[in-house]
Amino acid sequence: MEFSPFNAVVKLCLQGMSLEEKNEPEEACKMFMQGWSEATNDLEKFLAAHYISRHQKTVSDRLEWLNTTLKYALKINDDTVKTALPGLYVNIAKCYEDLSDMEKSDEYSKRASLCRDHPSDKGPFYHGTKADLKVGDLLIAGGDSNYQSDLKMNHIYFTALPNGAGLAAALARGNGQERVYIVEPTGDFENDPNVTDKKFPGNPTRSYRSQFPLKIVGELTDWVKPDPEDLQKFRDKLGDNEGQIIN
Repeated sequence: MEFSPFNAVVKLCLQGMSLEEKNEPEEACKMFMQGWSEATNDLEKFLAAHYISRHQKTVSDRLEWLNTTLKYALKINDDTVKTALPGLYVNIAKCYEDLSDMEKSDEYSKRASLCRDHPSDKGPFYHGTKADLKVGDLLIAGGDSNYQSDLKMNHIYFTALPNGAGLAAALARGNGQERVYIVEPTGDFENDPNVTDKKFPGNPTRSYRSQFPLKIVGELTDWVKPDPEDLQKFRDKLGDNEGQIIN
């Protein structure tokens, strides 16, 4: 499954998070439980279980849901969830500590320390834009942010999800045709800190950034364009977001 903010279970989780922000934990938990009951694949179950775990009233119940989250993370075993593992192991270790099982607590603390936050994603990678470019061109940092008009970006951003790049193209400034280019990083890159372990655990959008140029090696034409109504809701949500971009 490719992560999408328009997925039905993801929408339920977003509604639950909104209720959390309004200090309505019981209603939020209902949304997450509905997401769990409607989940049909490992990623949806991973996401729903993650949010359910933080609404448990006992340590034992929290541990049970954290272990459920971990089970699905390990089943998925890809770059959408790997960056969530350190925090997940830390939370499980804390539960065992609270239950006075120090052997288990130490075990999961060691697992957390062994996890590395260096992307292992091998791509292929994509960049969405309205610019008319050609194979061999380089995309470089220093452009204007699509989300904060007065901000020059210190990195160039890309993703391993074709439809995610398509969404970025739809949100990009300008009136040109929406394009999704296949790109190759020319240097080191990192998880995008603006999305990694923020609202969602791990890096489900497989979003990355680099201070080195991206080389265009092709163009993708069969990506799925977001529904206009969903896209407008997404734009509205971005407009209401008062958070600062990590640049």
